[in-house]
Amino acid sequence: VQGFEWALQRDYQYILQMDCDFSHHPRYLPIHLEKIVAADVVIGSRYVPGGGTVNWGWLRQFVSAGGNFFARTMLGLCVQDCTGGFRCYRREVIHTIPWDKVRLQGYGFLIGTIYQVQRLGFTVTEFPIIFEDRHTGQSKMSFKIMVEAFFYVIRTAMTRLPLYNRDDRVVNKVEISL
Repeated sequence: VQGFEWALQRDYQYILQMDCDFSHHPRYLPIHLEKIVAADVVIGSRYVPGGGTVNWGWLRQFVSAGGNFFARTMLGLCVQDCTGGFRCYRREVIHTIPWDKVRLQGYGFLIGTIYQVQRLGFTVTEFPIIFEDRHTGQSKMSFKIMVEAFFYVIRTAMTRLPLYNRDDRVVNKVEISL
């Protein structure tokens, strides 16, 4: 959120979010910039045709795919990779999201952000990436962060408001293109 606030203080029209350990390869940056012209948010996705992961064990694959399925199903999300952090946002999106309602970390932050994006009626496009296991550093992911995401999804699903667009008209579905 601090990075988003920093970007908003400048005149940036697009704000990119990515892992800094080379799990998100920079070769995909031109695709983000190409696709953001026609969408409000672009996600480099592991879970659309052509996407995937490299050097992940079966448990990590299971937790990631299961967590995505769970969040997508419980919250009615239209994106395939709602826990992926390789995203490009239009300035308007970052400016409009009520950040005080997204006080989460890790997976929960990513799920909560895309939930707000969809709830506000912004358009989202996904394109396939291959997510590589980190080249440097260690994961900050913990059991606590996974539990936080799980309970965020449960709590939000139980109290879910209808989805609105920016003109306060109820919408049934946000159109997602691949």
